[in-house]
Amino acid sequence: MPSHFNSFSSSSLRTPVLILSLLSALVLAGCGSTSRRVSYEPEDFDSTTTHTRNYPATEARTCEAARRALLSQGYMVTAANADLVTGRKSFQPAAEVHVEVEFRVVCAREGGKSGKQSTVAFATALQDRYGIKKVNNSASVGVGAFGSLSLPFAGSDDAMVKVASETLTDERFYDRFFTLMDRFLDGGGADAPPDMPAEAPAAAPAPATSFPVAPSPNRG
Repeated sequence: MPSHFNSFSSSSLRTPVLILSLLSALVLAGCGSTSRRVSYEPEDFDSTTTHTRNYPATEARTCEAARRALLSQGYMVTAANADLVTGRKSFQPAAEVHVEVEFRVVCAREGGKSGKQSTVAFATALQDRYGIKKVNNSASVGVGAFGSLSLPFAGSDDAMVKVASETLTDERFYDRFFTLMDRFLDGGGADAPPDMPAEAPAAAPAPATSFPVAPSPNRG
């Protein structure tokens, strides 16, 4: 048998073997990637104090204290009523990094047998991180008989895009916020405004006020 026929036969046999080996490697790689789990912080649901705190006050007074606490730290309040307060604050940790924190406080009445007013405040902070995405500009330049040529320019359009989003879970972060709420409640300045009615007993009628009467001029 001619030698060139033997070489052709051996090469034709090696080709399917190589293809099968390549397919097997791809299948094994795919199986390995699917079995690999994503690393994340597990939800143990074992803590009830990180995001919550009880206050001996009405829902409206508790949420008003939360509103004042956020305002005192530079948050822009986006919603405020008797049972919900939300606010946002912007940060610039680096030249091309922008961070926004959205704080949300929900005030819910706690049922007590003693008849005392009690409210639980649920606080959650969501942090969004943005980065700059550069898009290079290009334009077409006519070159006569050769048609047009697309050339990139040095300028670029910068756009801010969201690159990460997570709920803050640092217990010390919420402890500082709840402590600040305590200060506003203890200071007595967290009374509910007119648009946030609080459940309070009807006030007694105010006593009549006597105003001084100007003396009449002497006649005759």
